[in-house]
Order: sequence, then structure tokens, then C-alpha cells
Amino acid sequence: MKTTAPTRVAVLLVCVFLGQGVPLFAEPDEAALGKAMGYPRGTATTMFTELFKVGSFSAADKILPSRVVPRSGPVTPLTNGAPATIGYRYQNARYDLADYLEHQRATGLLILKDGAIIAERYRYGRSERDHFLSFSVAKSITSLLVGIALEKGVLASLDDPAEKYVAELKGSGYGRATVRQLLRMSSGVKFTEEYTGRDDIARLGRAERGGEPGAVLQLLASFTERAYPAGEKLGYASSEPMVLGYVLARAARKNIGELTSEWLWGPLGAEADAAWNISTDGQEGTHGRFNATLRDYGRLGLLLARDGNIGGRQIVSKEYLLDATDPARQPPAFRPRTATPYHGYGYLFWLFPMRHRTFAMLGIYGQSVFVQPDSGIVMVQTSVNQDPRGTQARAERDALWRGVLESLGGHVEP
Repeated sequence: MKTTAPTRVAVLLVCVFLGQGVPLFAEPDEAALGKAMGYPRGTATTMFTELFKVGSFSAADKILPSRVVPRSGPVTPLTNGAPATIGYRYQNARYDLADYLEHQRATGLLILKDGAIIAERYRYGRSERDHFLSFSVAKSITSLLVGIALEKGVLASLDDPAEKYVAELKGSGYGRATVRQLLRMSSGVKFTEEYTGRDDIARLGRAERGGEPGAVLQLLASFTERAYPAGEKLGYASSEPMVLGYVLARAARKNIGELTSEWLWGPLGAEADAAWNISTDGQEGTHGRFNATLRDYGRLGLLLARDGNIGGRQIVSKEYLLDATDPARQPPAFRPRTATPYHGYGYLFWLFPMRHRTFAMLGIYGQSVFVQPDSGIVMVQTSVNQDPRGTQARAERDALWRGVLESLGGHVEP
């Protein structure tokens, strides 16, 4: 049931009168998520169970082998914006931001307008100090590193095959795929990603966590069957940005953590160190293992909203970002409502069917960074959804994003 604003005000007044400070609304499924135990952390094998999700998804860099991504230099400020009422329509009813948080298992929510904080919320005992696991949001970070590597000449061309840089992949399906095809997840190599625990993404996870050094590359090199011709269409596969991570590290002769710190995290003005979870061979999980604070994900969104420029310094090429995020620059098969029934797909970014360029970095269990450059609006959410894909939760989150755009003067025209 929708909680009305007067009801929430009344509860607040009662709590203040009783000396309780702020009201403690029940958060969705808080008992199952471990509130009584202080939201405990799990282990590498238990972190995805309900009881441990909150604690684990905000401390994966402490649970799993990790490499720190140091921040450096001046911090990009996020100022306090003017108060704004955020409303949205979902399933033929009107809701506000408080309603959304009562419906959804969001651990953090941040909304920016032109670099100013319009809303910042933490739930389930989380705070601005926590490092949230981003899952496939990390794929888009990998894309940014590719763009910077191209600009620096570390990569000669997006049309180079992966095997040019990674000898272990020579002759394999992924070895023959070009960097551009991998950026669009269009290698055509057959790879199953259904989150059943028995699919190829589960095999990749086991190789990362428990394999001998070299096991991940051996597994990636073993994929030879094709589902369709290379470059023809989107075939979502986390293996492809993982291959790109090896390409980047070999081409630059540095690990991904070093590249992220030197090329991206320091220059964008992050306020806290980040971290990549690494596999047994020391390789960063460039498909979904990046950890950072909510505000620093916001700064990453701000960098994208400003077309790669922070503080007058161009961190990522604007041309590359347009190639990565502009639907009009994608081949027909990758445009919105063709690549999928709704989204298009660029260089590891999801693209919206809107007149003004709008795109997102999306990860399972509800992680997301939404960006609309023309309006300067960014929305970041971290979450512990019950289902990895969470169709219903995703639908309300997308409705909230449209409501944020409408409420803050953004553009929603198709």
C-alpha cells in the first residue's frame, strides 16, 4: 500500500516526541536479509544467499581476493542541490521516492542534477563509507578503459583481434573476435548466461575462484562453437568483457587495477579508493567485480554526463563515448527495440529509445547508473534484489528513472 506524505509526517512527529529521532520504517524483507544479526557478511560460497546479501554486496572487496584501486588528486565536489519532489507513475498509480524505497530492496540511491545531490539515501544499515559491488556495471567501466587505451595508442585499433594481444586465445572463438565485436558482445561465440548455477557463467565463476593459475584463460580459449556469425547481433555474455580485460592488461603491460587508478579513478576525482575482485591468476573480474562507494559511482556518472570531461580535463574521448552510447551511431541490429525489445546496446552500455541520448550501466540484483547528458541528470542505485534479473524490480526502477527525468527537467520523448 502506498504510504501518504501526511502519514509519514505524523509518524516522524510521534518518533521525535518519543525521543526516537527518525522513524524506522521496515525495509523490504529486512528479516530475511539478516537485520537481527546486523546484516552479516558471508563467504565466497554463501554471499549470494538472502541472509548474507546486504553484508556481502557491500564488502565483497573484503570477502574475495581483491586489488585496491587508489584514488589520487583533488576530489570532484558533489554540492547539495535544491530540494526537489520526485514522483513517478508505475502500474497506473503515482508514487514518490519514499514509496519506491518501501517497495524495493535498494541499499543506496543517489540522484544528481548538474553535479548537485538531489537525493541520497542509504538503507539496511549501509552508509557513504561502504563499497558496493557493481556486478555488470563493471562492464561499462571496462569499456571506458578500452576507450582510453585507444586514445593513448595502447590499442592500435578496435578492429584488432583479441589474439593479437593474448596469445593463449589464438585460434579460439574469442581470439578471432575483434575488440569492437567484444565491446558489443557480438563475437557470436556460444556462451550460456542464465544464472542457474549450471551454465557457462557459473563455470567461469568457478574458474575465477577455485581454478589453478591460467584456468580462466584456458576456459575462455575452449569456447569454439558459434551461435551466429561474428558482429551480427547482441549475444549477452560476460566472457566477452573478461576477454577485454586480458587484452587491456597485455597491451598496457599493467594490471587492470593500475590502469583504472591511473587512467580513470584518480583523474575523475573519486573521494575513496575502489577495488577490483581478482581471480586466482590475479586478473581483475572486468565482467562484474568492481567495488566503490555510492558517491563515486555518482562521480563516474557525472563524468559520462559531461561527455568524458571533468574539471576541464578530457578523461575519456568524447568521440569514443558517442560511439559507445549514441543509438544513432550503432549498426541497426544494436539499436533500441532491435537489440532487445526495449534497450539498444553500444560498447558495453545499455541505450534507451529516447530522442535525447540516454544510457545506463546495469548489473544483476539491481545495480545501476543512469545518465542523460543533455539534462545533466544521473541516478545511481545499489541493491540486493532477490532475483538476479528481477523483472518486476527492474520495471519499477525504470519507471522511477523516467519520473526522475520528468521531475528534474529531463527528456523522456521517444
